[in-house]
Amino acid sequence: MIGNMMFQPLLISSLIEHAALYHADTAIISKNTDGSMTETAWGQIAQNSKRFANVLQSFGLTVSDRVATIAWNNHRHLESWYGISGSGLVCHTINPRLFPEQHKYMVNDANDKVLIFDKTFLNLVLSIKEAIPYVEHFICLDAYDEDILQAFPEVLFYDDLIAQHSEHFEWPELDETKASSLCYTSGTTGNPKGVLYSHRSTVLHSYAASLPDSFHFSAQDRILPVVPMFHVNAWGTPYSAAMVGCSMVLPGPMLDGESLVQLIDEYEVTNALGVPTIWQGLLNAAYQCGSKLESLVRNVVGGAACPPNMLKAFKDDFQCETIHAWGMTETSPLGAVNQLKAKHAALDDSEKFKLRFAQGRPPYGVSLRVCQDEKGTAESARDGQLPGHLQIKGHWIVESYFDQFNHALTQDGWFDTGDIATLDQDGYMQISDRSKDLIKSGGEWISSVELENIAIAHPELDMVAVIAATHPKWDERPILIAKKSAASSLSEAEILDFYANKIAKWQIPDKVVFVDAIPVGGTGKILKKDLREAYGSILLAAVPA
Repeated sequence: MIGNMMFQPLLISSLIEHAALYHADTAIISKNTDGSMTETAWGQIAQNSKRFANVLQSFGLTVSDRVATIAWNNHRHLESWYGISGSGLVCHTINPRLFPEQHKYMVNDANDKVLIFDKTFLNLVLSIKEAIPYVEHFICLDAYDEDILQAFPEVLFYDDLIAQHSEHFEWPELDETKASSLCYTSGTTGNPKGVLYSHRSTVLHSYAASLPDSFHFSAQDRILPVVPMFHVNAWGTPYSAAMVGCSMVLPGPMLDGESLVQLIDEYEVTNALGVPTIWQGLLNAAYQCGSKLESLVRNVVGGAACPPNMLKAFKDDFQCETIHAWGMTETSPLGAVNQLKAKHAALDDSEKFKLRFAQGRPPYGVSLRVCQDEKGTAESARDGQLPGHLQIKGHWIVESYFDQFNHALTQDGWFDTGDIATLDQDGYMQISDRSKDLIKSGGEWISSVELENIAIAHPELDMVAVIAATHPKWDERPILIAKKSAASSLSEAEILDFYANKIAKWQIPDKVVFVDAIPVGGTGKILKKDLREAYGSILLAAVPA
C-alpha cells in the first residue's frame, strides 16, 4: 500500500516560481563589474530567467546539454542559472581562478555547448577559445559593448538576447533525478573532477541549508553570499534564498574588506557567508573605518577552519554570531553546521566558545562517521576524542564523478572526505586536519590546524600555514610559514615563545619561515603542496652532509 498524497518532482524551476509568486518585490541588489549598482527583485529575476530559457531553446539545445558560466555573483548570473537548469540544461560553473589548462580541460570534459562570461573574463575566454571546439555560442553577460565586439566578433550579448525573447516560458516537468548543475573540484592533485548535482539533491540541500540549525535564512533576511557562485554554487545560497524569499546582496568582483563593509552597512545585510581570508579582510576594514556592522546578525565561515580569534572578534567587537560550517564540492556542500542545542544554554561563555570551534553537526539528510581507515572497515567511537577518517552519506552526496565509471564510495556506500576528525555522541564533528596534511613526528601525529590556530591568534601575524618538513631523526617535524603585519618586527623566537603553555612542547614547530605572501588556490585555500615543495627540505639544510 502506498500513501494517497500528490507527487510533484523536486525541481529547481519550482524555486524561482515560488519566489516570483510570493516574493516578487523582494530586492536583489547587485554590484556590476564596473562598480555600479543594480536593484532588481525576484519577480524580474524570474521573468528574465524565462527569457534566457527561450534564448537557449532557440539555440537548439537538448535536455542535459551543458552551459558553462564564468562570472561573479551578480543579477544576470543569477537569472542565467535559473534559465539554464530550469529549462532542463546543466549549469556548469567554472572557477576563473584556476589555471588556463584546467579551464580547457573542464570545458572539454563537460562538452559545454554554450559559454557565458562576465566582461572582466574576456581575455580568459579568448585565451582558451581555440582549444574548446565544442562550444557553439559565446555570450557576454552584460549589455552591448563595442570594445568587446571588436576583440571578439562572434560574441553575443546577454541583454540584447533576452530583449529579443518572451518572458513566457513553460518550465518542463523533468525527472527530479536529472542533472541540474556541474561543479569541478579545484584539482590540486591532478585534473579537476566533476560533481554532477541533480534537481532533487539541490532542492533537498536548499531545505536543509535554510533551517534554523543551519544557515537560518528567512524572508526577513538580507543575505550577502561573498562565497562566489563558481565555488560550489555559492554554497547553495541562490537556491535557498529563492526558497525562503529573502533579499540578496550580490557583491560582484569587489570582495575586499572595504567594499564588503560598505555593502553591509548601506544595504543592512543580516547574514553573510564566506571563507576565513575574506572575513579577516572585513574585520580589518571595519576596525579601520570604525564600522560596527550593526545590521549583521550572523556570518557563516567555511572552506577552511575558522581561527578562534576570529570567532571572538565577531562576537565581542561586533555582536555578530559566527557559524562554523563544513562541506566540500562532493557534498553540495553542506555537511555540518555548528549551531548549539538547548542543553548548551547553561554553559558559560568559555564552554560555548570551545564548542563553537568545532565544525558542527549534520542536518537531517546527511550522516557522518569516523573510521580507522579510509575503507570504512572499522568505525571509531563517538567520544569526541578518538580521531579517524571522516566519511559522509546522504541525499546530496556524490556517488560517482562526472563522466567517470568508478564510484566514489566505500564498499558500504560512504564517501571518504580525506579529512581526519573526531565525532561526539551529539554529532559534533571537529576536523583535526586533512589526512595529507597531518605531521607524523617520531610515530606521533601533530595537527597542522591546531598549530595554525595558535599562531594566527598573534596580533602581528596576518596569515600562517604549518607544513611537515623532512627530518633526519623524527621523520617529519612541523614548520610555520608566516606573513607578518606590515609594521611588525616580530622575531622567530618570539613566535615560538607564543606557543608556550598552549600545546605540548614536542609539538611546537622547529622553525619559522617569514614570507611576503602565502599562496592560495582558486577557492581561497592555502596551497600547502606548493609550500611543501618550497620548504619541505629546509630542516635538512642544517644537517651536515
